[in-house]
Amino acid sequence: MTIETPPPNSTVADILIEALPYIRKFSGMTVVVKYGGHAMVDEQLKIDFARDITLLKFIGLNPVVVHGGGPQINRVLDQMGIQPQFVRGMRLTDGPTMDVVEMVLGGKVNKGIVAQINQQGGRAVGLSGKDGGLIEARKMHIVHQADAASPPEIIDPGMVGEVTRVNPQIIHTLSEKGFIPIIAPVGAGREGETYNINADLVASHIAMALSAGRLMLLTDVDGVMDAKGQLISSIDAAAIRSMIADGSISGGMIPKIECALAAIESGVEKVPILNGTRRHAILLELFTDRGIGTEVTE
Repeated sequence: MTIETPPPNSTVADILIEALPYIRKFSGMTVVVKYGGHAMVDEQLKIDFARDITLLKFIGLNPVVVHGGGPQINRVLDQMGIQPQFVRGMRLTDGPTMDVVEMVLGGKVNKGIVAQINQQGGRAVGLSGKDGGLIEARKMHIVHQADAASPPEIIDPGMVGEVTRVNPQIIHTLSEKGFIPIIAPVGAGREGETYNINADLVASHIAMALSAGRLMLLTDVDGVMDAKGQLISSIDAAAIRSMIADGSISGGMIPKIECALAAIESGVEKVPILNGTRRHAILLELFTDRGIGTEVTE
């Protein structure tokens, strides 16, 4: 067994002193955290995340967590003999798949996060977008073009939705009473139908509806990289659009960046994109001078 040597007392004190002005500055601020990727799978990272969120609440911030759960959904679908299908990163969701999505996200995954935070002394409450009319949605249609020579194809993804409205009253009520809302990205249509919604998209809309000071997007990479593969610590909307146009930002980072831009343009002050596989990534980003990810700003 390896025993870690604790840092000198002076180092610990320096860390606490460095955090002090940020704790004072962010007191009372709403922080929406999109939680997903390997940080939701690794047991130590799950504990770290629960501690970080609990700490934020105790020192005066108002954390709101929106979570994914793709690997967990795929595991259950595999056990049921259902083959997952994706187009442009969106899960094609028929009736049986939607039943699994709602069961896994709103049940096992959501309540697991709630239990982890409560074990660390927090008071977490699990919600889906259907609770209290939190997330209203409509059916999404995906336009897919195989290549420049092919005509665009409109694909029906099934019960995949896009957010039309967020009613944040239930979040305000819970936060004011000292609870931490944990939200599964499932919404309801006008006729009561259930929709599976991308968690980044939900987190962005909730951050906008709450006028959050921060929307924190946890990923499995360090952030946005430049052409040389170096981390960009801060980037604005104009630079982002240029990098998307020249291909520097591509693949799965594009939808995250688009969600970040939408939030910034609607009044969210900053959107850090950071590596959730680093221990205590949220605390390092919020309460240290340098931070650790890419900060998207206006």
